[in-house]
Amino acid sequence: MKLAFSTNAFKQVSLEESLRQIAACGYSGVEIMADVPHAYPPHMDPRRRKAVVDLCRELRLAITNLNAFTLFAQGDTWHPSWIEPDPAARARRIEHTLGALQLARDLGAPGISLEPGGPLPEGMDRTAAMALYRDGLKAVLPAAAQCGVDLLVEPEPHLLIERPEEFEELLAGLSHPRLGLNFDIGHFYCVGVDPAAAARRLAPHIRHVHLEDIAASREHRHLVPGRGTIPLKSVLDALADVGYTGWITVELYPYEAQAREVAEEAFQYLWKWFR
Repeated sequence: MKLAFSTNAFKQVSLEESLRQIAACGYSGVEIMADVPHAYPPHMDPRRRKAVVDLCRELRLAITNLNAFTLFAQGDTWHPSWIEPDPAARARRIEHTLGALQLARDLGAPGISLEPGGPLPEGMDRTAAMALYRDGLKAVLPAAAQCGVDLLVEPEPHLLIERPEEFEELLAGLSHPRLGLNFDIGHFYCVGVDPAAAARRLAPHIRHVHLEDIAASREHRHLVPGRGTIPLKSVLDALADVGYTGWITVELYPYEAQAREVAEEAFQYLWKWFR
């Protein structure tokens, strides 16, 4: 397994500066935020796309994933979502995802992570919401196949898909070789699921991993690894046991004001398990 860091902690600096700082901390991989202020696809013209590829090559940083979860450029962390009652809002989420797929292709990223449906709208039941989500994914899967980029659903507390069985429910109605899982260790812990057990259960679908710590309260607030109560070593051991050899990306977006410091702290805490 290989250790990376997400640029979404570095929203106070440019994408290019975040790449330099992440490399300086010792990471060999980077997840890029496909949103403002970093790499919102409509803002990434061909010249800048090439410049980012060249800079990553110079810094010896592999691009591990594009984070297409948030959509601050048009709304907020979750909106517009895949399950909005308004078809026009759903269309904006689909358009963003198509743009992120093309950007991933151009940057050489193997996948993009997606919100897991979004918050359930008032008055909408889960069956209807899951149908809307599947319809949205069906609209973008042909482009994923054409681009050679994976679509990675990321279960999150309080959204349509939170738990392993809900992800499996999605796949039961929609199976595709380009559809996989962005396995977020802390998110499963927040909803009372043992992340090590979840890794073993969902192993065939895991294409990328997010890592952060979570407090004993299981409140959904990302903490620097080592500051919370997740038994991270047991989760990493479970991932190794099931044969996962991909990227583990540290995601610490709540720490914008201390991004460089927490990136360094996380690296120093985790590196002993990645040597």
